[in-house]
Amino acid sequence: MDRVIVTDSSANLLSLPGVRFACVPLKIVTAEAEYTDDGALDVDAMVAELAAYKGRSGSSCPNIQDWLDAFGGSEEVFAVTITSALSGAWASAAQAGEEYVRLHPGARVHVLDSLSTGPEMQLLAEKLRELTIRGAGFDETAAAIGEYRRRTHLLFCLESMKNLARNGRVSHPAAALAGVLGIRVVGAASREGTLELLRKCRGQRSALDAILRSMTERGYAGGRVRIAHCQDREGADMLRFMVLDAWRSADVQIVPTRGLCSFYAEAGGLLVGFES
Repeated sequence: MDRVIVTDSSANLLSLPGVRFACVPLKIVTAEAEYTDDGALDVDAMVAELAAYKGRSGSSCPNIQDWLDAFGGSEEVFAVTITSALSGAWASAAQAGEEYVRLHPGARVHVLDSLSTGPEMQLLAEKLRELTIRGAGFDETAAAIGEYRRRTHLLFCLESMKNLARNGRVSHPAAALAGVLGIRVVGAASREGTLELLRKCRGQRSALDAILRSMTERGYAGGRVRIAHCQDREGADMLRFMVLDAWRSADVQIVPTRGLCSFYAEAGGLLVGFES
């Protein structure tokens, strides 16, 4: 099957074993530097430099040509993007899909707005891999991934929301809660693809307990959980043990955040994707 699975770099994936895969990098930009979110990026160095930087910073999405290059001449393309509510990546990927079909008659392209980011996108990419390896056809795969997206969720726990606030992703009063007297904010990706703040918690254990409660409220009963952390492997491990203690059938994996998710989650941030 001549098929490629493509994500933007907010999925925190550099490879997807067993299938053709491409990652299209977003960029983090300041007045002094530009960080391309690809395999060559030193994420820890970027996080340290941005923490010390006092000027304006932001992110930019891939352009149409970036997506076209990633599609790579394949007969079938499945692309997954960061939520369109917070980025222009979906719009540029959709335009690239239209142009790709024009340039490659007979090719088929499905561009999925994840309405999320990070580990929920990882789950979607893994489901596409599973369907591809199984030999599911284009229409079957498109229908199945749309149905699966309705069963996936994203929660997050953040020590700081300064970069989210500076770039209009959350309000400044909401961002002021995080990092004050040990307060961590627990939130979720809404069904509209925006960021919804759920609880403010004092201390890490309280925040992790809140994540487990929120997972249960959203129908988690064992299955895949993907945890992405920004310089907090200890917190990610603690959450993994808590999930496995509550649900012995859980399939839990931990990955470090790449550039885009590290920029917005900041040091100490955790992102949790899971299926219901």
